[in-house]
Formats: sequence, structure tokens, C-alpha cells
Amino acid sequence: MVLSRQSAAPAARKRRPRPRTPGWLIAAKVVVHLLCLTPLALLGWRFWEVFSTGSNALGADPVATIEHFTGLWALRLVLICLAITPLRQLTGRAELIRFRRMLGLYAFAYATVHLSAYLGLDLRGYWTQIFTEILKRPYITVGFIAWLLLVPLAITSTSGWIGRLGRNWGRLHKAIYAIGVLAVLHFWWLVKSDIREPMLYAGILAVLLAWRAWVAINRRRTAAAATAARQVPPRPAAARASASSTAPKA
Repeated sequence: MVLSRQSAAPAARKRRPRPRTPGWLIAAKVVVHLLCLTPLALLGWRFWEVFSTGSNALGADPVATIEHFTGLWALRLVLICLAITPLRQLTGRAELIRFRRMLGLYAFAYATVHLSAYLGLDLRGYWTQIFTEILKRPYITVGFIAWLLLVPLAITSTSGWIGRLGRNWGRLHKAIYAIGVLAVLHFWWLVKSDIREPMLYAGILAVLLAWRAWVAINRRRTAAAATAARQVPPRPAAARASASSTAPKA
């Protein structure tokens, strides 16, 4: 009987159903998926207009338009990912975290399309030149490094990898901070004249990183104060007895 109970316990744990996802959360995820796919759909529509009718839907330089459009949305999605944690802390809505991995994967998708457009449309198949371009042009160097850092984050975005890596998963995904800096720097160096737009994204990134630094400093101060309070030595019994004996009697 003991053996049967012990063997039945793991089976019962395995059969335990997962908590159901609320309907509003499923609807919200569908909306986020649609919003993230909308820019790519608009770009595909403009590309189809150029291909089918020969219109000027992609501007005078279609390749530059595609590269700029996909790269800009990759940067925007990275910044939105970085904004999830401050929004959760300000609003108290813990469920916002459930959208972070989704947005990160879309950021990787747009960055991959951005890189593919550069390799396939700009270099036109001469992929061996990418190494020369990386060494020769700093803005390509930092952009390529940002994409490389996104690759392991996209691979380890599944629940299985979260379980395998444990605490190391959080340490690995802190690379998103460096990715944000590199992406903004890539955009800044790419723009040659009007830097107002990259300055806007640099300002947003600075605010998001400053918020995290401020929260981390406050947490360390709180933890240090709590540790100091626990380490205060108790008063000796003799000192307590002396204090009670010298106290005035009513």
C-alpha cells in the first residue's frame, strides 16, 4: 500500500492541469500579435504595389526604404520590451510580463528581416563582403553585434529553456540592455544629417535605463538597511538589569 501511494503521487502531480489562461488575456495577445504584424503587412502591400503596378510606393530608393522601415520597427520593439518592466512596476499589473517574450521575438523577426534585406537586396548576394563592411563601417559593426546578441535570446525564449537555465536565464536576457544601446547607436551613426529621430529614441532608452538604475539603487539601500537592523547586537542581560534598577520607581 505504501508503494502504491508513493507511485501514485508523481502520477497525480503529472496529471495536474495547468491554470487556464483568462479570456481577456488571450484576446489581448491576439491584439498584440496583430499590431506587431501590421507594419510588416503594410510593407508587403507596398512591395506588392511596386511589383505589380510599378508605382513609387517604396520611394525613390526601395532598398533603403525597406532597410530603414524594418530596422526602425526592430528598434521600437526593443524599446517597448524594455518599457514593460517599468510599466508593470508603475501600474502594478503583473500580467504585462506575459507580453515581453512575444514582443522580443517580434523585435528579433524585424531585425532579421532588416539584416536579410541588407544582405539580399543591398549586397545582392555578395555575402562575403559583409565581413569587409563590418570592419569598415562602425554602424554596421554595432548593428550586427546587436543582431547576434538577439539570437540567443530568441532561442532561449521558450518555457523549456527557462527551466533548463534557471537563474542564468535572467542573467542571459539582461543582454537586452546592451542590445538597446547598440541599436540606438546603429541608428544614430547611420543618420548623417538630421539626428532628431535617433535623439528621440536615445532619450527614451536613457529614461528606461535610468529607471532601472534608480529601482536597483533603492532596493540595495532597503536591503542594506534591513541587514544592518538584523545585525544590531542585543543588549546584555546585566545592562538591562542595571537599567531597570536605576529607573525611578512610581
